[in-house]
Amino acid sequence: MRRSESLGEIDEGLYSRQLYVLGHEAMRRLAKTAVLVSGMKGLGVEIAKNIILAGVKSITVHDPGNVQWSDLSSQFFLSESNVGQNRAVASQQRLAELNSYVPVTAYTRELSESFLAAFQVVVLSNSPLEEQLRISDICHACSIRFILADTKGLAGQLFCDFGENFVVDEPSEAEPVCAYVQQISQGTPGVVTCRDGQGHGHGFADGDFVTFSNLEGMSQLNGCKPHAIHVLDEFTLEIGDTSSFAPYQRGGVITQVKVPQLHSYEPLRASLAKPKIKAMDDRGHSLHLAFRALHAFAAEMGRLPRPRAQADAERLLELARGLTAHQELLDEGLVRTFAHVSAGELSPMAAFLGGLAAQEVLKAASGKFLPLAQWFYFDALECLPEQGTTLLTEESCAPRGSRYDGQIAVFGADFQERLGRQKYFVVGAGAIGCELLKNFAMIGLAAGEGGSVTVTDMDTIERSNLSRQLLFRPRDVGKLKSETAAAAVRRMNPTTRVTAQPHHVGPDTEMFYGDDFFMALDGVANALDSMQARAYVDGRCIRYLKPLLDSGTEGTKGHVQVVVPHLTQPFGSALDLTESAVPLCTLRHFPSAIEHTLQWARDEFDGLFKVPAENVNKFLEDPAFLEVQRTMQDLEGVRSSLQEKPRSWQDCVSWARQRWESLYHHTILNLLHAFPPGHETSPGVPFWAGPKRCPQPLEFDCDNSTHMDYIMAAASLFAQTHRLQVPRDRAAARETLRAMAVPPFQREVGVQIPVTEEEMEEVPGCVAAAPLFSVSPADEEQLAALRQELAERRRTLLEGGCSSTHLMEPIHFEKYGQETWSCWHRVEVPGIGAHREELSLQELLDQLQGVHGLPVRTVLCGVTILYASFWAKQKREAQLARRLTQLVGGPSGAAWPPPRILVLDLVCEDQQDDDVLPPVHVRLPCG
Repeated sequence: MRRSESLGEIDEGLYSRQLYVLGHEAMRRLAKTAVLVSGMKGLGVEIAKNIILAGVKSITVHDPGNVQWSDLSSQFFLSESNVGQNRAVASQQRLAELNSYVPVTAYTRELSESFLAAFQVVVLSNSPLEEQLRISDICHACSIRFILADTKGLAGQLFCDFGENFVVDEPSEAEPVCAYVQQISQGTPGVVTCRDGQGHGHGFADGDFVTFSNLEGMSQLNGCKPHAIHVLDEFTLEIGDTSSFAPYQRGGVITQVKVPQLHSYEPLRASLAKPKIKAMDDRGHSLHLAFRALHAFAAEMGRLPRPRAQADAERLLELARGLTAHQELLDEGLVRTFAHVSAGELSPMAAFLGGLAAQEVLKAASGKFLPLAQWFYFDALECLPEQGTTLLTEESCAPRGSRYDGQIAVFGADFQERLGRQKYFVVGAGAIGCELLKNFAMIGLAAGEGGSVTVTDMDTIERSNLSRQLLFRPRDVGKLKSETAAAAVRRMNPTTRVTAQPHHVGPDTEMFYGDDFFMALDGVANALDSMQARAYVDGRCIRYLKPLLDSGTEGTKGHVQVVVPHLTQPFGSALDLTESAVPLCTLRHFPSAIEHTLQWARDEFDGLFKVPAENVNKFLEDPAFLEVQRTMQDLEGVRSSLQEKPRSWQDCVSWARQRWESLYHHTILNLLHAFPPGHETSPGVPFWAGPKRCPQPLEFDCDNSTHMDYIMAAASLFAQTHRLQVPRDRAAARETLRAMAVPPFQREVGVQIPVTEEEMEEVPGCVAAAPLFSVSPADEEQLAALRQELAERRRTLLEGGCSSTHLMEPIHFEKYGQETWSCWHRVEVPGIGAHREELSLQELLDQLQGVHGLPVRTVLCGVTILYASFWAKQKREAQLARRLTQLVGGPSGAAWPPPRILVLDLVCEDQQDDDVLPPVHVRLPCG
């Protein structure tokens, strides 16, 4: 069913994820926006693809030129059979398949003023400067939003002109800031004291507009029109005259109100000379001049500079010098390097700039999020080999009549051959996975002899996937993502050697992705939405010393982290990847924000249905389960799961009802007994104020649909955990509930309820177990030695909503004795002795002591203790005599053999509290 513009209907099943970010009003505006994209090379098709998936009214693709071999380096909707055909015409049908709601038209003639008048947004991606200026002038005069995007080799530019009176209805994609009021003074101006939900600073910025709600006293501010604020410090702000208002008493919330902003933009002609530039670093000015000089070079020579041609590079530099009176600001080395690679066309560059340009189209159409003001420059010239390592020449970068000529122009023919031999593992075939596979096919990864790409994903395609996962079509709904994605990229590049598998990656699939599999790889790319799964893959890459490309998105934001053995910090150690920790006391007793309830629900689910089941299975399968250090909570969970197993669906309903009563009635009554509604922390200071909201116990009602939803969901999960049939009969469940007797409330005596994290640590059972090893500060000498080498291997954060990027340099070291280690170091020990026999545990410990100077006290494999000096003598001797493969087999009945690489953690006799040892890697015999 097609969208009805007259009724403003939106296909929520298709656009659900995008609606979450943009909202219905912005989506309705998109549905009324006609867009022209001129230039159907790699960058143009990326922009067109993105905005078609987003759901604009219509799109016209324009290009007067014909397909060349070099276009196939980045234009994924063209094939060898299209060479010689018009680019726009050849691309139109494949683009139209992306979204049946968006008509796609091809246009090949000159862009006249009358033709342009039909569009609300115009994008140029492959035009000479004269054409750019002409189109920009027309668009600015006619209030048509104008976007210019271009990539040349390893550099790209983006320019936006949205006219002289462009209204941004919602400047930020972030949720409105909200804080809890603690005090408001009567005065001119009034001063508000407030904190966020975790007791930290309020989070407002100077000039924000706010309103108030739920204030007791000073009620004139409740629901008031937005007030501009002046921030005094992190806890206080001014709001204007409150002298005539009633005195403030208690409570209340202050909330940011997003006020529309009016922005004015210069046309391209005026902005060229005095550009407002956003760039990754201070190279933006030089790149701006380099692109302008490139237009002059092309007009003069009728072509772009030849790859690695010194004379062409010097001429381009001469033209750049002539464009500025401030020669000292021109990075001449950068301009020369830009000239060397400017003839190249790279799929990753087109994908990056195409994503940013499409985001600007969405801003232009919807009025949501702050647009670019006005120039953006990006380069990845650090990808080129360092001087003196691999010398690129005119000959090595000359065209071969190959689909990879656009890439050979930048990196040379030898590099292209090596790409073809790569063996890569792509974990996940969702939105990011589709983009990775498309880019890998375009660059020729694993397209040569000996190369391979393995993609795995256990999920099937859903209709909501179609708006952001470009490899899938409506006919593919219900099929496996991995198989469908693999087939799609083979159509894009028939020489790509890609294999699809339907598995998730985790400890229980190591029979598929074990030592042999990982050791044969050249690299891994994560495309996962689970932090736990991403951390697991990161751990496997550390174990096998494999490069990892990890990436993720959230709304308009995204990140990419490149993990290189011995050079960069692993994925799991990046501080900003760690979800902000919510204090346990807040989660358990004083939740005040939606993220608190979500985290509480995740913890509740894991604690009831995941961790106990896993521990019971381990207990039943692994005889050594109790020999490993376990928390009392784990052991109690095993005991209760075995002794309190339900026998029927009615038992599960009764269990769910008692759980409901405990959580939503008894626990709240205990909390209110400790802190009654009128409780004060000190005279005149109420306890239940600010982020602490006084709760009310619930009374269970069988006729309340929300209450019954909880009972049915909890009982069903409990039944499934114990492999019982789940009838899901609400009427029968109500009969069980009405017949059962719920134990009455009994106040807990002598139980302390912690209010702060400090109090939490003092309560028995609330302190987390200390880690076996602690981490010391980085060794400064080694840090300084590696800092320069790490400078270009960074982690990148992208914010598409504001078209900004951030670079970070992760470095981390650990220490043992006088030596420092990174996470990539390990102690390598052969698992075979001098007589070609597998080592016993005793022989391993002898080697660690004699060769590596490690007097071992405890040996662990994962969380299992293989040896401990505090064991009884008989047990120690029996364990020491065993061969290594006898110690580490899988659980009883496992179908896979022990690992070929045994990873062990050690505790040594002389180990200090702040010492950290590298892991021991023992290479075991095959077979």
